[in-house]
Amino acid sequence: MNKSVKVTVFIPTWFGEQYLDEVLKAVFSQKVDFDYEVLIYDTSSTDSTPKIIQKYANKHKNLRHKTIKKEDFGHGRTRNAAAHDAKGEIVVYLTQDATPAHNRWLYEIVKPFEFGQDIVAVLGKQDPRPKALPLLKSEIRGVFGNLGADYGTTVYYLDDFVKNKGHNDVISFYSDVNSATRRDFLLHTIPYQDVPYAEDQLFGKELIAAGYKKAYAARANVVHTNDVKLSEYRHRMFDETLGLRKIGVKVGVPSRKAILKMIIRGVARDWRNTLRDRQYGWKRKLYWLFFNPFYHIEKWRGVRLATLVDIDDNINTNKYSLESIRHKKKST
Repeated sequence: MNKSVKVTVFIPTWFGEQYLDEVLKAVFSQKVDFDYEVLIYDTSSTDSTPKIIQKYANKHKNLRHKTIKKEDFGHGRTRNAAAHDAKGEIVVYLTQDATPAHNRWLYEIVKPFEFGQDIVAVLGKQDPRPKALPLLKSEIRGVFGNLGADYGTTVYYLDDFVKNKGHNDVISFYSDVNSATRRDFLLHTIPYQDVPYAEDQLFGKELIAAGYKKAYAARANVVHTNDVKLSEYRHRMFDETLGLRKIGVKVGVPSRKAILKMIIRGVARDWRNTLRDRQYGWKRKLYWLFFNPFYHIEKWRGVRLATLVDIDDNINTNKYSLESIRHKKKST
């Protein structure tokens, strides 16, 4: 590998055997005209994750990896540590279940940095996995469909056009499932904050508020959906909602009447979309037509619960947090 590395692709892993092999295969299949490395921090996985990582390390000299303890992992803290460890001038962040959709993904997520030094971060598109939960498909397509055209790059910045919270939320939206940032910016200007959740949303808000620009690169797309069981979904939404509250986002307590309306609207939307979705076979359609409504119920149970819990109540946070529950299960 050339000593002059332009890009470091960082992937944190923890029990990631389901998709990690296809993710790494796609990452090492990229067609670019610059040198890049892949950096992996594995959080002491005891499934086949370490074997998958070692398999690719044996094939590719530009893969570096190390193992960290679970207590040393933090969503913001670990990504910040990776920026210090990275050799590339641009750090690309990817999750263990986000598969690059094509072999020009890396080129596309790095390209917007050439448009100006004031573009400090790039957000890539996410496409839902074909058989994913209809609720998540609708949410993913809704969020990323509003960020910009699929065939171009959109630049976001703060000016007097932004007059309300809705505008600001769109402009500052950020996800490190598939993103890239100038390493120097992370080290010397705005780093990832060491918060328990929503570190990417906080990062996006801080860089936009400070007057910097971010780009949305729709052609830098990955295939990604969080695989969450019905029994886990309430806890997942609890984590996401409480995480937003902890970074200062005001989330009101939804009334039961409002929740009922949201559930009915969401279920009706997803039933319509499911019937039209050609990625589902007829058995999968019947499956989701029955089970998807229960996910909507669990979603709003989790949201409401997170708005009622005191943000400093560690006992209830650990009781309802999906991350805490999974950690306990995997530790036994």
